[in-house]
Amino acid sequence: MSAKDLQSDPAATFERMTYLTGKAQQMMMDFMARQEPATPSANIDPFGFADMWTGMTQAALSDPVKLAQMQMDYVQESARLWQGFLGGDMAAPVADAARQDKRFKSESWESAPAFAFIKQAYLMTSSYILDAVGGLDNMSEKDREKALFYTRQFVDAMSPTNYLLTNPDVLNATIESGGENLLKGTEHLLHDIENGRMRMTDEDAFEVGVNVAVTPGKVVFQNRLFQLIQYAPTTKQVYEIPLLIFPPWINKFYILDLTPEKSFIRWAVEQGLTVYVVSWKNADESTADVVLDSYVKEGFLEAIDQVLADTKAPAVHTIGYCVAGTTLAAVLALLAERGEADKVKTATFFTAQVDFEDAGELSVFIHDGELMLADENSREKGYLDGRAMATTFNMLRSNDLIWNYVVNNYLLGKDYFPFDLLFWNGDATNVPAKWHQNYLKDLYRDNKLVKPGAITIDGTPIDLTKVKTPSYVQAGKEDHIAPLKSVWKLPKHFKGPVRFLMAGSGHIAGVVNPPSAKKYQYWTIDGKLPDTLEEFQAQASETPGSWWPDWIAWLTPQSGKKIAARKPGTRKLKAIEDAPGSYVRERVA
Repeated sequence: MSAKDLQSDPAATFERMTYLTGKAQQMMMDFMARQEPATPSANIDPFGFADMWTGMTQAALSDPVKLAQMQMDYVQESARLWQGFLGGDMAAPVADAARQDKRFKSESWESAPAFAFIKQAYLMTSSYILDAVGGLDNMSEKDREKALFYTRQFVDAMSPTNYLLTNPDVLNATIESGGENLLKGTEHLLHDIENGRMRMTDEDAFEVGVNVAVTPGKVVFQNRLFQLIQYAPTTKQVYEIPLLIFPPWINKFYILDLTPEKSFIRWAVEQGLTVYVVSWKNADESTADVVLDSYVKEGFLEAIDQVLADTKAPAVHTIGYCVAGTTLAAVLALLAERGEADKVKTATFFTAQVDFEDAGELSVFIHDGELMLADENSREKGYLDGRAMATTFNMLRSNDLIWNYVVNNYLLGKDYFPFDLLFWNGDATNVPAKWHQNYLKDLYRDNKLVKPGAITIDGTPIDLTKVKTPSYVQAGKEDHIAPLKSVWKLPKHFKGPVRFLMAGSGHIAGVVNPPSAKKYQYWTIDGKLPDTLEEFQAQASETPGSWWPDWIAWLTPQSGKKIAARKPGTRKLKAIEDAPGSYVRERVA
C-alpha cells in the first residue's frame, strides 16, 4: 500500500500504524530480553550535579532584582510572540535561528505558522535560560562555565527538532513512508544501544588497510604500547633527518592517513621525508599499569631511539598531535634536563596544550566524581572504555555530533551515509584508566606541567622553560577541544625559536587540510611573537588554503642533506608486517 493510499484511507492508515507499533514493541521486547540487569552505582551523583544546581540557585537568588527583570522581559517577549501567532503575523520574529544553525534549515519552519511559532518559542526560551545562567554573578568562573555547559546540553536536548510531533520534516517523512521511517529508526536505535555507541556513518563501507589507512609501508618495531610504521618512499632521494609522528593514543592514528587525497602522511612522504608513525595499542588489561612515565619511556623515547638506530641520522623531526603534543613537550623537557636535547631536531605541535588554565569546556568534566570513576575503572578493568571518551568529545558539539544523528538515524530512519572521517570518529580507542585519572588530575585540574619541578618523569623533575628545540605550533581558530587561547600559551613556556600558526577551522579539519582541497586559511607572523593573542590576531597575515606548505618550508631547511631513499625493513629494523599493522585494527567491543 502506497503513502497516497494511506493518506486517503483512514482505516488502512490506522491498521498500518497499529502493525508498525506492534512490530516496534516486539523489537524492543526482544532487545530487552537479551540484556543483563544493570548494577546500580554506589555514587548517585558522581559528577557533582547537586552541588552545581545548588550553587546556581543561590547565585540567582542573591540578585533578585536582576532575576525579576529577566523574568519580566521573558514574559513580555512571550506575550508579543503569542499575539503575533494569534494575529497571523509571524513576519517579525521575536527570536530566530542563527544563520549556521542547521536544525531549522527546512522551509517548513517558516511556511507553517504553527512550526514558526514552535521554533521561535524554543529559541526565545533557550536564549533566556542560557543568558540567565551565563549572567550569574556570585559564582566562580569555573562553576559558571560548568553550569552553562550542562544547561546547554539540556537546552539542546529539548529542541523541537528532536521530537516526532514538533518536527515538520519527521512528520512529513512519517506520512510519506507510512511510518516505515520510525520502524527503521527503532531498529537503528536498538542496534546502537546494544553496541554501546551511536553510529554516524555506514561502517561497512570502510575497512582499515583497504580504503582508509592505505599509504604503503611496513611495521618495523613493536612493544606492548605501540607499533612503529615506516612508510615507503616515493622519491629517489630523501632528507637526512627523518620525521617521527606521535598521534594521540585517545584516537587511531589514521586520522592522518584517511584517503590518499586527505593523507598528511602520504603528502609528507611525497615531500621527500622519511616518515615514521607510532600506532598505539588499544588499551586493555595488559596496560593497566600504564601512566605518563610509561608513555614517555616505552613510547616516545623508545620510538626516537629506534628511528635514530635505524636511520643513523643525527636527530629526528617530531610531531605531536593533541595529547601526544602535550607529552612531547614533557619529553623535550626531560631530554633537555638529561643533556640529550640534540636527539630532536625540531618539534611540531598539532593543537596541543601544556598550560591548562584556559582548557575550555572539557574542564567541566574535571570533578572528584569523574576521577573516582576513572579509579573504579582502573581497579575493575584497567582501562577506560573508548566509547565513554568519544561521547564526552561529542557533547562539546552536541547539536552536530549527537542530536543531528538522533533525528536522521532514529526519527527519519535514513540510511547511513559513508563518510571516512565519521568512520574514524566511531573507531573508539580505550585508554589506560590510571593514566587517564592522573592526566585529568595533574594537568587539567592542577596544571602541573607548567610548574617547574611539579612533574617527575623516570625520577627526573622537568621544566618546560629549559626547552630550546625549534618548534612549530599549529592551533585551530575554532578548536573546541584544545582552544586557541590555550594553545597560544605553549610558545610562552619554551625558550627556543617558535613559529606559531593559527589555522582556520577546528581540532580535525584545521589539521587535516591538504593543499589540493583549497579550503580554509591560516594566519602567521614572521619574527618575534607579540605578547598577547589579541595582538597576534590583529597583526597576523592571512593566507588562503592549507598551512601544510608553510610547515614544509619551515622544516626542510632544518632537514640536512639529501641522501638515497630509505626503504622500510632494509636496515637495522626489519619488517614485521605491512602497514597499517595489527594494533590499529583492534576495535572496542
